[in-house]
Amino acid sequence: MRNVKVLNSDLLINAGSFVLKVSLSLCVFLTVNKHKPWIETSYHGVITENMDTVLLDPPLVALDKDAPVPYAGEICAFKIYGQDTPFEAVVLNRTSGEGVLRARGPVDCESQKEYTFIIQAYDCGVGPSGVDWKKSHKAVVHIQVDDVNEFSPLFREPLYRSSVIEGKIYDSILQVEAWDQDCSPQYSQICNYEMVTAGTPFAIDRNGNIRNTERLTYEKQQSYRIMVSAFDCGQKRAKADVAVLIEVKPVCKPGWQGWNKRVDYEPGTGSRQLFPKMHLETCGGPLSGVKAIVQLQTNHIGKGCDRETYSEKSLQKLCGAASGSTDLLPAPSASTNWTASLVTDSSRDSDLIYRFDGRQAANVPDHVVPQNLTDQFTLATWMKHGPSPGLRAEKETLLCNSDKTEMNRHHYSLYVHNCRLVFLLRRDFSQLDTFRPAEFHWKLEQICDKEWHYYVINVEFPAVTLFVDGVSYEPYLVTDDWPIHSSQIDTQLTVGACWQGQCDGLSSVNNTLLVLTVSNPRFTQYFHGSLSGLTIRPGRIETQKVISCLQACKEGLDINSLESLAKDIKFHFNPAQSVLVVEGEDVDNINTAMTKVSYINSRQFPTSGLRRLHITTSVQCFGEDTCLTIPDIKAMVMVLQPSEPRITIAGSNRLVRPGSELQGAMGVAPFKELFITSTVMKGDGDYTDSEGPGVMELMHNLDYCDVLVIGDELDLDRESLEIRHSALLGKHLDATNSTSGISIYGVDSMAHYEQALKQVRYRNWKPAALTERRFRITCSELNGRYTSNEFILEVILVEHVNHMVAQPQLMRPVHHPLMIHTLNSHTTGAAPPTATVIIVVCIAALVVIVVIGVYRIHSTQQNGSKEDEEDTKDPELDWDTSALNITINPMEVHHSHTRLYLHARSSSSVLHGVDHFNMAAQRLDFNSSSLA
Repeated sequence: MRNVKVLNSDLLINAGSFVLKVSLSLCVFLTVNKHKPWIETSYHGVITENMDTVLLDPPLVALDKDAPVPYAGEICAFKIYGQDTPFEAVVLNRTSGEGVLRARGPVDCESQKEYTFIIQAYDCGVGPSGVDWKKSHKAVVHIQVDDVNEFSPLFREPLYRSSVIEGKIYDSILQVEAWDQDCSPQYSQICNYEMVTAGTPFAIDRNGNIRNTERLTYEKQQSYRIMVSAFDCGQKRAKADVAVLIEVKPVCKPGWQGWNKRVDYEPGTGSRQLFPKMHLETCGGPLSGVKAIVQLQTNHIGKGCDRETYSEKSLQKLCGAASGSTDLLPAPSASTNWTASLVTDSSRDSDLIYRFDGRQAANVPDHVVPQNLTDQFTLATWMKHGPSPGLRAEKETLLCNSDKTEMNRHHYSLYVHNCRLVFLLRRDFSQLDTFRPAEFHWKLEQICDKEWHYYVINVEFPAVTLFVDGVSYEPYLVTDDWPIHSSQIDTQLTVGACWQGQCDGLSSVNNTLLVLTVSNPRFTQYFHGSLSGLTIRPGRIETQKVISCLQACKEGLDINSLESLAKDIKFHFNPAQSVLVVEGEDVDNINTAMTKVSYINSRQFPTSGLRRLHITTSVQCFGEDTCLTIPDIKAMVMVLQPSEPRITIAGSNRLVRPGSELQGAMGVAPFKELFITSTVMKGDGDYTDSEGPGVMELMHNLDYCDVLVIGDELDLDRESLEIRHSALLGKHLDATNSTSGISIYGVDSMAHYEQALKQVRYRNWKPAALTERRFRITCSELNGRYTSNEFILEVILVEHVNHMVAQPQLMRPVHHPLMIHTLNSHTTGAAPPTATVIIVVCIAALVVIVVIGVYRIHSTQQNGSKEDEEDTKDPELDWDTSALNITINPMEVHHSHTRLYLHARSSSSVLHGVDHFNMAAQRLDFNSSSLA
């Protein structure tokens, strides 16, 4: 129905010069909005995430029965009802009522997969203003968000671990799991896993289960590291692969675990733990006791282990042995040449070892043989011996004293026969015409075990006791014999065989005449083995304490923190500490005890090389003797090479003296200014970065110093080189002299050797034919293992000494034991003010010294004979035999202060100190390295 309404209106028309007013009557037909719009009752839509258009089924179309009436039959809007709905409906065509559903922003499937809301359509009402609009019924819209494969799979764990027992095939060792952040089943599900690491005995299935494809062996490989990747159903690969660690465990076998086959030992570090993480695996069996035996095998090192390699006399003095022993196997020299033909083993860290192969022997000179053997004496030697060849072995003689000619009587001898040690001692005939003990037999495993042992025979006739490695043994058999009748036949002492000087036998001539068949004297009963340090000490026997000291090892096994061991732990060492036995009832306590087993070597310069370790273990179970078999352990200790010391002898190389001084009662002390130092090089690892590599001064012992004459030997009719006995008192030193020079020997400090050498006196009471005399000094540590430089001094004879042109003495550095002298400490820069003040003060002090020296020159000229007495004083307080020494020690007080050491000494004229100060000052380096 339409309503008609008349409207009156005036219309003004501008016609140029006049205005025309026209009255019109307009009829307007008013529209009535009778019907509501119509839409479907439900819609289903799909939108792809990150897109904005929704595909609806059915399409969004609103119909109105008022069409085609304008406004009333047109669709102006779609309205959505729903909380936080990210969509909007847009009218595309008002007349047809078509619309579209759009997203107001990005839609994320991972945030929300589906949306449901209400939609209504609105017509345009009855006019442009939208008055009297009508809305349709409510329709339900259900929208599903389609997923895009935008995320890569991720593994749930950063690392997967598992373990397997060797020798087994597993269906599944472990399962790895990945996930995907995508929302759809297609893209969020993991469809495949892949083994990235190639060449491994493992495989993985679609579900992430890892299995082994072959039997694994612990000895071959203890662990595997493999990489695994994952793919989603859209074939997108994991962002990062994951590591899988699979440990192979051995089949439970009883035995020691957690130990290393090699342990490095650095010299000078004290005690080093051998098995810090060691433990015994018993596979859960109940045990009632464990016994472990640890053996340190050092038979290939020196004489059975790392011992001091000083000479036998030096060792005896160190151990407090009685003096008066005779060394029958000394080092070959001009005075001890009877051992020159013997074969020495030079590969034993300077140990003096003689090897006998059944063809070598030596006659000891008569002047060396002890002639005063009484009822008390000691015979000692190191011996290494194995079983004798043949079924019926012959006697093997170590030492034999027999008739030199005519007869073949053995007065005393030491020999091995069928792995028995026999000592023969036949006393001279006396008034008692009875049997006496003559042969003493010992049967011991050590005699033929091919190992080094120290044998000492103490004779207190008729009792004879044998000590082997410090343990005493009584003879199991003693054989009596008649005493030897006295005769005028000389005896011969031999080493390595026995001297046979008698005839071989009788022969017949024409069956009637017996004739003695005589051959040349010869050696018999040769020894097969090795000997070292064969000595005889007449007149007294050695104590067990000294014997133990002489054979003591400097290396062995040890236990740290004894107080921390459990009470049920029992342990004991053998005398050489090469065997340790540990016993206990609780396995944990045994494990704790074994972790404390250590190796120690107390030598300052130990013999480098390996030492083998052998551990045997026995286990007892309840009610059984043995229930588990524990495999033996074989390991090694590697003793690293020690830093070798550099022994330096330095001092003045020339001694200019007038003949009057050489003729004096005391002569001259040519080595008055000598000094001995020893240094070792240290690498970067021993110091901090600020110190850097350097040289470390090392204080240690020497064992001999030889002062040898260069050129013609000493002419005892006109000259002598000697040292007073008083100079050796209070020291572990002895000295011998000959026309070739002086040998000072004994294990003692470098300072004592230095003091002794300064007391050596040279005298020439007929100096007219002498123009010069030269001497050479060398010193040794460890029996020649480390030797010093050859220091040569020349004594020059002049009528009168011109002290103005005398040679300056060398500077003597102040000794600082164990001080580090850095190699890179020089810097540039001027001397600081404090150093300048010190120099000025020192020069002033020097002037005072020179004045005193001039006064002493005058006194010396009047009392020239007093110099000999002065020479016996303390070298540091003697002003009459030394030159001016100025030494700047840049290392004093940790490089923070400078000390100027002035040693102002003079010969008869104080060397005219001003000239010598100038020469000494030229040697001083007044830069920052010496004054900083």
